[in-house]
Amino acid sequence: MIEKSLDTKLASIHENLTGSREFIIADAKDADMAFGMAAPGNICGSNEGECRFKSLEEYREQIRQIIRQGVVDIVLMSASTSEKLCLEERLFENSHITPAIRANDATDVFAFRGSTIPQEHASPFRTAQLDHAQCGHLDCSPEERGRGANLGLYSVTFNNDRTLDLETLNAYNDFRAEAERKGFRHFLEVFHPNIQESVSAETVPYFINDVIARTLAGVASAARPVFLKIPYPGPKALEELVAYDPHLIVGILGGSSGTTRDAFQMIHDAQKHGARVALYGRKINHAENQLAFIEFLRHIVDGVISPAEAVQAYHSVLEKLSIQPHRPLEEDLQLTESVMSYGGEQPSQEKQVASIPPSVKVDFSKMSSEDRLAYHRERMKNL
Repeated sequence: MIEKSLDTKLASIHENLTGSREFIIADAKDADMAFGMAAPGNICGSNEGECRFKSLEEYREQIRQIIRQGVVDIVLMSASTSEKLCLEERLFENSHITPAIRANDATDVFAFRGSTIPQEHASPFRTAQLDHAQCGHLDCSPEERGRGANLGLYSVTFNNDRTLDLETLNAYNDFRAEAERKGFRHFLEVFHPNIQESVSAETVPYFINDVIARTLAGVASAARPVFLKIPYPGPKALEELVAYDPHLIVGILGGSSGTTRDAFQMIHDAQKHGARVALYGRKINHAENQLAFIEFLRHIVDGVISPAEAVQAYHSVLEKLSIQPHRPLEEDLQLTESVMSYGGEQPSQEKQVASIPPSVKVDFSKMSSEDRLAYHRERMKNL
């Protein structure tokens, strides 16, 4: 088994909390747990208006391509897709990428066509069985548990309601106990309240910070999440959370698609203010070319290129590949999401580093951050 870049980066971050430049990128391909048939996204023909949903197999082929590309650190999937790609096809055995499953699917992600359920208070629910993720059947033997996925996303939503929030906490307690017994790691996603009047808008980022601190205060290290996943809260709240416990690694979720600049600016600003992880789902899945989009995410967090420059370079790639962009370049350079107004773009800092020829096949999991920086800069010069 190849060493997983996730484990290498987590170790580096914990060993050097202020100096490590490691950044973890996850492709969230678990949308079939929320959107149903719309999850894979659309595919359009040459005639305007001729669009259909991609099939599940087309969705999985996109994941295969991303695994082969080797730029992300985690691929998050539904348990059924993980069974296919991880247990049956064994695609992660010779990859530094870590497979992960959505370990629960509370009612606020029941976002299929015609559903009004996400508009109601979130209730905990879990479809996936951890044994199925680990070995494909119930009651795995200890030897079998390492065959499949041993990392999962667990999601919680608090609505400032004692009865409902206790139900959420009790379900999370049960999950942690089972996960610890079975050697299954998790990362914790904390959504904003899905009932708007539960907490005032200006208080929500700090409500989330306090919920996280309170929820994990009674959790020993053996059962704690390996990192967090939260909506990007802006610099002040993010820096407050990061400073509270530097060993509690904070990641941000991507949210809706937006412009390419929105996606690139968010990951830049989140890293600038202390985030160490980004989990992008729709932002990647709705991109014109997912592999190129992911490459530029990595270029940004490695300090190779600024968000605005990355948008321009990405459009150049689309033009070279004869792919029609969703928006003209001028429009795609605009910031349209409110969270973007919190962080300012900073030009990348140039360093004198050794050059790595772009023709050399490299294993990113074995490269230092300086080597990756040099490698990406060389590729950008060719681009």
